[in-house]
Amino acid sequence: MSIPKTHPFAFDPTYGMRLEELLAIEPPEEPAGFDAFWEARYLKALDVDPQPMLSVSKLSHPDWHVRDLVYVSTDAFKIGGWLLLPRQGLVKRGLVVGHGYGGRDQPDLNLPVEETAVIFPCCRGLSLSRHPPISENPSWHVLHDIDKRDAYIIGGCVEDIWLAVSTLVTLYPWLSGNIGYSGISFGGGVGAMAIAYDERIDRGHLALPSFGHQPLRLKLPSVGSAQSVQEYQADHGNVLETLRFYDAATAARRIDVPMLTAVALFDPSVAPPCQFAVANAIRKYNEIFILDAGHFDYTGSAEEEAVLRDKIGQFFRVP
Repeated sequence: MSIPKTHPFAFDPTYGMRLEELLAIEPPEEPAGFDAFWEARYLKALDVDPQPMLSVSKLSHPDWHVRDLVYVSTDAFKIGGWLLLPRQGLVKRGLVVGHGYGGRDQPDLNLPVEETAVIFPCCRGLSLSRHPPISENPSWHVLHDIDKRDAYIIGGCVEDIWLAVSTLVTLYPWLSGNIGYSGISFGGGVGAMAIAYDERIDRGHLALPSFGHQPLRLKLPSVGSAQSVQEYQADHGNVLETLRFYDAATAARRIDVPMLTAVALFDPSVAPPCQFAVANAIRKYNEIFILDAGHFDYTGSAEEEAVLRDKIGQFFRVP
């Protein structure tokens, strides 16, 4: 193991916990009405026609046709992103790839998948889906309408993922039931919520998932968006009323498709206990891949990421 020994943070990003302790973390107590809340949102999202619009991108790659994409999400929100189509072979699988809280300025053109149509959506308010007055700064974006349970922006971002799936089904109807999801950090957290209620998604990869075990997320010292939420809670004191309905670990208990979850032992941005709460909640078909650290450069990171990348390629391989 190469868990970082030195770091610039005023707190310990391992929180003094060893692997055995992390693997024992359970999801938090869930609020009454959690399923009804998300099932109603999912049915609403299914009624939306994504009306995808494609255009030739300035980006090019020897293995992929790259298309700029715009589709319609809930609340008539226009979502920008990219669609990759394989230059070789047929389109046999679909994949939606989420992003971290830094957004995305281009698709990952080196994905280890073949014969797959891949959508890279930018969730509402971020990157190609920027929409003032929603802030692109993660520390402000994560607070947008946090005082309104039904309007909190994270719920809209989950719906943006569902509409990305709808876009794939609209463009390639034969992919329904053969669509995967892959997301890191922010994209891992919203991905857990999306997969839990979308039967069209047949497998998922979550890396360093955020939004897990919200009561712990409010308590454990962190940097980035989690710190912003903690500061808001210190000032207002009522944020958990909303956050309990946006808990990736609570949602993950509902996931019953094959999963590959990558979680870190050291992470200043997404506390490891919160990541493991998500991974541990997935009771079936889940492989947990342990990283020494997340959201931090460390010795051995390239080697670990190469091994994980190979696993991701195998995980999403077309049968």
